[in-house]
Amino acid sequence: MATRARVRAPELIGKGGWLNTGDQQYTLADLRGRIVILDFWTFCCVNCLHVLDELRELEEKHRDTVVIIGVHSPKFVHEAEHQAVVDAVERYEVHHPVLDDPELATWKQYAVRAWPTLVVIDPEGYVVAQHAGEGHAHAIEKLVQELEDEHGTKGTLRRGDGPYVAPEPVATHLRFPGKALLLPDGGFLVSDTTRHRLVELDADGETVRRHFGTGERGLRDGGPDEARFSEPQGLAVLPDGRIAVADTVNHAIRALDLTTGVTGTLAGTGRQWWQGTPTSGPAREVDLSSPWDIAWFGDRLWIAMAGVHQLWTYDPESATVRVAAGTTNEGLVDGPASDAWFAQPSGLAVSADGERLWVADSETSALRWVDRDEHVRTAVGEGLFDFGHRDGAAGQALLQHPLGVTALPDGSVAISDTYNHALRRYDPASGEVTTLATDVREPSDAVLVDGDLVVVESARHRLTRLRLPEEAVRVADRAHRTRRAATEIAPGALRLDVVFEAPAGQKLDTRYGPSTRLLVSATPPELLAEGSGTGTDLGRDLVLADGVAEGVLHVSAMAASCDDDPANEYPACHVHQQDWGVPVRVTADGEPRLALVLAGMDSPS
Repeated sequence: MATRARVRAPELIGKGGWLNTGDQQYTLADLRGRIVILDFWTFCCVNCLHVLDELRELEEKHRDTVVIIGVHSPKFVHEAEHQAVVDAVERYEVHHPVLDDPELATWKQYAVRAWPTLVVIDPEGYVVAQHAGEGHAHAIEKLVQELEDEHGTKGTLRRGDGPYVAPEPVATHLRFPGKALLLPDGGFLVSDTTRHRLVELDADGETVRRHFGTGERGLRDGGPDEARFSEPQGLAVLPDGRIAVADTVNHAIRALDLTTGVTGTLAGTGRQWWQGTPTSGPAREVDLSSPWDIAWFGDRLWIAMAGVHQLWTYDPESATVRVAAGTTNEGLVDGPASDAWFAQPSGLAVSADGERLWVADSETSALRWVDRDEHVRTAVGEGLFDFGHRDGAAGQALLQHPLGVTALPDGSVAISDTYNHALRRYDPASGEVTTLATDVREPSDAVLVDGDLVVVESARHRLTRLRLPEEAVRVADRAHRTRRAATEIAPGALRLDVVFEAPAGQKLDTRYGPSTRLLVSATPPELLAEGSGTGTDLGRDLVLADGVAEGVLHVSAMAASCDDDPANEYPACHVHQQDWGVPVRVTADGEPRLALVLAGMDSPS
């Protein structure tokens, strides 16, 4: 077995305490003898949600030797609220202990720089691997097997039940509903997200008519008692009358015929899209990535592809999909659709005149739109790390992780300002942002009904009817930046190293050219005098411009590796990728090197 670097694991600290343990508090010493995987996550982050799904199989297969611990490390102020973390753990079916760390104490102890990050601790309490981003489940599975063999032989492996204690189930008609659709007869169709089904309600928004889906996670077509979904979200009416469904965790677009009750599949393979796979083609043959919302705009179904920070479209005439806007880089950049940057677009709505597609761009806390010429513009929002609750002129107004948008008849748009627990309004005519309502718990969508708004109160598990006020609600201004501390770097030359070590039993895949890719940019762009752009080396010498004291370095890295087995003619290949948005502050005593671990352990020379 190869020699493995070992660093003593720091203790686990979190002011919010432990969840999913039956109120038991734990230390690393309590877990000695088990293989511990720390999953640093925050519930706003779609990449973190992908990793939760990647780990489910490993978690089940090695339940007697492996303890996965989610270390919840908030980006947004709302995510530091303990009840919000409790809700998220249930919402996303997290079946392992979670340490609520609102002050990022454990994040700092482990020098984590990105959501998501996985840290593997061996049975003797030493850190043996760190992985940032997605696509590492295969490598961690192999490492776990090696650790089981090694420590089983040494006698330092302890098998048995883990510390997970399931919370008591709660009986409600809906559980963390995502999106709603007004039906022709005045009823509603609601995506009952956590219960993996669709629910049809009467016009009162409470009385259940029908369920579509078994309520068990899966991808299966068929009638109401046969079909399966996985955390469905967005809903939209197709020209033929069927209801399109953004089946988010299945990475698919489904179609429900309300007349027959039968669900079929329009697009997606059930597999998650990765860099290098097709971005257009026959809809049932192209992978998608966490479609969150959908809307019919022009002559196509537009898809908010949250998992890759893009908008895609589905054309029912040709049964094809393609990328329509976004580069896969995460951020806020306007311009032609092919050059624009998004950050987890999660809500779509077509303006009353049909000329704009409104977009709730959640991670930049922004309201944006696409026009008929497929040009992207921003109405409200500043970037990845600035958010809050501020009304007034759109150029200085602030939102906090909005998930939904609703077009209003007068040309304005209602915004489900999710993490502010508010309903907001943007009026293009005046350029003003106002607050329509507060104390709506994590609103994720709203539909217009007879001049009122019926809001999906996701964290209250219900639909709530609100009368549009004649005057805006007055709220105190609140402006925030992420709680994540800025990294102090030295002025002038800065060495950027993305650390990647091919997992044991794998090698870099160079069969079709370079196996690695690195993209570097900055906000503001003036932060970098030299070094921005795309290349194939995972290290780069940057030069910081004079006169710019702080900003964000955007780093996107990808590495492809394949199983290193000469006897296997068709080895399995794996893609490892991560996008970092690193807040930086230029100081005289800052570091001249910035290391970002994609996979492995950093060993600076």
